[in-house]
Amino acid sequence: MKILVVEDDRTVGPYVQRGLQEQGFHADLVADGSEALTTATAGNYDLLILDIRLPGMTGLELLRTLRDRGVSTPVLMLTAQDSIEYKVEALRGGADDYVTKPFAFEELLARVEALGRRPKQIAPKSFRVGDLELTLGSREVARAGRRIDLTPKEYAVLEYLMRHAGRVMSRTLITEYAWDYHFDPGTNIVDVVINRLRKKVDAGHVTKLIHTVRGVGYVIKA
Repeated sequence: MKILVVEDDRTVGPYVQRGLQEQGFHADLVADGSEALTTATAGNYDLLILDIRLPGMTGLELLRTLRDRGVSTPVLMLTAQDSIEYKVEALRGGADDYVTKPFAFEELLARVEALGRRPKQIAPKSFRVGDLELTLGSREVARAGRRIDLTPKEYAVLEYLMRHAGRVMSRTLITEYAWDYHFDPGTNIVDVVINRLRKKVDAGHVTKLIHTVRGVGYVIKA
């Protein structure tokens, strides 16, 4: 697996590169966004690990440019920017995963391996599960052609589930994505939003799309 690490921190960059190489990966390191654009386009990489704050071109600009050029290489954002706004912007811009600093290398390695198993594809502009469609650019949601009005949190949770359609997503992961804080077992905020989504998405339809996996989380599937 050939990986390009785009990181200008003189400690983090070599650390990630060396750790990947010790695991048997081919890992190159670039510290400038503009240089990374040329390298990533021509280098035939299997994965990019990309910081957001870079000289020459920001990581988000680099990501959008690559996707606009049709480069479908999986991208893992590795950055200290941990706000939900940055995460959402990166994921909507075509990122496949997002890890915040400080991080455990074991987690980073696990995410790298998971992305390496995914088939290569260009980030979609919309998601569809059965007759339910979510369009990223316009943030429109419709089922069987009928538009569904959602609050920002309802949209965020539904988008997250549809990005991972068929996979059971835990309450912890849903909470961190939509609310940007670690899950508190004492709150049922995810369940409340899921119940509202069920009323808007599944009510009146024979086929239910949003399912509960007891003790684990939620999954959306046809």
